[in-house]
Amino acid sequence: MEVVAVDIGGTHARFTIAEVEGGRVVSLAEPVTLKVAEHATFPLAWRAFGEHLGRPAPRAAGIAVASPVNDTLIKFTNNPWIIRPPLIKERLGVDNYTLINDFAAIGHAVGQLDGKAYVHLCGPDVPLPEYGAITVCGPGTGLGVAQVFRQRGNYHVISTEGGHMDFAPLDNIDDAIIRRLRPTYTRVSAERVCAGPGLVNIYETLAQMEGKPVVHLEDKRLWELALTGTDALATAALERFCLTLGAVAGDLALTHGPTAVVIAGGLGLRLKDKLIQSGFAQRFVAKGRFQSLMSTIPVKIITHEQPGLYGAAAAFAQEHVL
Repeated sequence: MEVVAVDIGGTHARFTIAEVEGGRVVSLAEPVTLKVAEHATFPLAWRAFGEHLGRPAPRAAGIAVASPVNDTLIKFTNNPWIIRPPLIKERLGVDNYTLINDFAAIGHAVGQLDGKAYVHLCGPDVPLPEYGAITVCGPGTGLGVAQVFRQRGNYHVISTEGGHMDFAPLDNIDDAIIRRLRPTYTRVSAERVCAGPGLVNIYETLAQMEGKPVVHLEDKRLWELALTGTDALATAALERFCLTLGAVAGDLALTHGPTAVVIAGGLGLRLKDKLIQSGFAQRFVAKGRFQSLMSTIPVKIITHEQPGLYGAAAAFAQEHVL
């Protein structure tokens, strides 16, 4: 059975055709990436994908959205689109659909992909467990979090908004970040620091601490400088970002009580080499009396190029394809 798989984030909407059978994904076609800012609504972006496809789209859709999911009205956290679930069949011309949070979709990908889809980051270098809880988290435009519970060859995905938990400072630099952000946000969530735009907040805090002019850069430009190592302060901000991601992933691991952690998100794969070389692992296990426990948890980075699309198709297959 063919399904249109869609992954809608804060910046991009990705589409592809997936083949599903027996509750699982068989294949994904080459994805099409559209910029959210270039399309006024989701149905218009859907139509643009249909024009690119050059043939009638399948009348089935698995849709992952960077937002909490409900049955009436979905407003994105970092995206101006609005989706009204009762109108999806009519607006998109589909007979069946599955609507799921974007990181819950990645949870479905984790539930179905084999070990070849990951690289080891830290902790014991062992496969993901066949039984128990797996935390899935990672930075993109926001900070996504989900939980996967595996048992007897099956799995269950739990959506969460864990990225909006409080940011917990661990040293004087973290304290400075909090002081800089609190006048603007009052309550500083982990996402304000540990997501794509959060690099700007770290960078500007470090500039202030170094007594340098605080020059505001767009996060896309700052990420380019950080990843290429062409700006010393941007490089330092990236190292702090990696430390923060390790601390946040460790906090989520304690909360979920998992047997493994998977790092995903729009930046997860791009940061693979940086994370391995950074202090991520040290911050992940730095949980006081639970440091020994934390050191037993394997942490992986998902390397599948489109886990959101894969997971959107997998979620549809789990719900509709027996």
